[in-house]
Amino acid sequence: MRTMAGPLEGVKVVELGVWVAGPAAGGILADWGAEVIKIEPPAGDPARTFRYLLGTDMPTNPIFEMDNRSKRSIVLDLTTEEGKAIAHELIADADVFVTNVRLGGLERLGLDGPTLTALHPRLIYTAITGYGLEGDDADRAAFDVAAFWSRSGIAHLLTVPGQDPPFQRGGMGDHNAGLAGAAAVCAALYHRERTGEGQIVSTSLFREGMYTISFDLSVLLGWGLTLQVGQRETMGNPAMNNYATADGKRFWIVGLDGARHWPPLARVAGHPEWLDDPRFADPRVRAGNAAELIKELDTIFASKTMDEWKEVFSTEPDFFWAPVQTPEDLLADPQFYASGALVEVPDGATTTNMIATPADFSGSPWAPRAMAPDLGEHTQEILTELGRADEIERLREAGVIGTQPTA
Repeated sequence: MRTMAGPLEGVKVVELGVWVAGPAAGGILADWGAEVIKIEPPAGDPARTFRYLLGTDMPTNPIFEMDNRSKRSIVLDLTTEEGKAIAHELIADADVFVTNVRLGGLERLGLDGPTLTALHPRLIYTAITGYGLEGDDADRAAFDVAAFWSRSGIAHLLTVPGQDPPFQRGGMGDHNAGLAGAAAVCAALYHRERTGEGQIVSTSLFREGMYTISFDLSVLLGWGLTLQVGQRETMGNPAMNNYATADGKRFWIVGLDGARHWPPLARVAGHPEWLDDPRFADPRVRAGNAAELIKELDTIFASKTMDEWKEVFSTEPDFFWAPVQTPEDLLADPQFYASGALVEVPDGATTTNMIATPADFSGSPWAPRAMAPDLGEHTQEILTELGRADEIERLREAGVIGTQPTA
C-alpha cells in the first residue's frame, strides 16, 4: 500500500481563521492530508496570544499548536488592495476556503461566500459562524461560551437548581464546530466529484450547541417535557449514577437497561437478595425507593478502594462502569494510548506529543507533518509559488506582506 499523507492528500485549502473554530476545521483537514495555507494579518491569528493569556509568557503555545499543525502561514494585510489580490489568487487555485471571520468583514473584503463561489464555481466555501448565515444575529459576535454554551441551552441544562451555571472548558464548542465544518467539506468534495459543482457549506456554534443537546430538545419537541438536571442523591435509576470509593475516587455506573443491569449491580454490591426484595422488584419500584437505595450503595462503595472495586466489577461482564478520571489520570490510562489519542508531531530534531483529531482511516492513514508555523513563516515560499518572487521586497516595504527573514 502506498504511503499517503491522509485521505485528503492533494486537496488545497486556504484558511482565513481566527481563535479556534475556523483553525480547528482547517487543522482537521490538514491532519487528514490536505495542504492548508493559513492567511494571517500582520499581528497574527489572535490565538497566538494564548501563551500569554493562560500563562506568564510561556515558552510554547500548545493550544495554538493543536489546531494549526501541518499548515503553512502567509501574512497578508487584507486592508490593502494588493493584499486582497494575493488572497484572491490563492483562493483561485484552492479546492476549499475555510473561514470563521464575521460575515460583514468578509463582505467588506470581497471574501464572502456568494462572491467567491460566483468567481470560482468549483470552490467549497466553508463558513463557521456564531449563529448561522441568516437571521438578525447572523453577523453577531460570538465565542463558543456565548453561542454554544450559553445561548444554546447547554449551560442551563447542566445547572443544578439554586446554583450558578457551570463554566465550559476551553474550546469545547469550537472543536465541535470545527469537526462539523471538516465533515461538511468532505461531503461537499464528494458532491463535487460527482457533479463538478462547488458550494457554500456552513455550520455555527449555535447549531452545534443545539445538536449537542438534541436528546433533550427532541423530548421537548415530541413530548413537551424538559428533563431536569440529574442529582445523584435522588436519581430515579440508581444504576445510572456515580459513587465514591474509600480512597476518595469516583466511578460512574452505566446501567440503562434495568432488566439486564440491575442484577449485576446487586451482586457486586454484595446483596444478591435484593433481586427478590419487593422494594427493588422492577425499575418503577426501584425509582420510588431510589433515595434509600442510593444511600445504601454509598455506604457499600465507600468500604473499598477503587482498585478493590475494579477486581469486584471484573467478575460481572454486564456491569458497565467507568472511572471519573482527572486529566492526569487520563494520561496514565493505557487505553488513552491504545485509542490513538496521542500523535507525535515532527518538530525538527525530535517530535512533540499532541492530541490527535478524532478519526482514523485504515486505507489512507494520516500523520501530522509539522508543528504550527511561525507567523508568516511561508510567505516568501508561497509568493514564489505564485510567481511573485521578484515582488517580495516591494510588497514587504509597502506593508502588504510579512515574511520571516531569509536564513
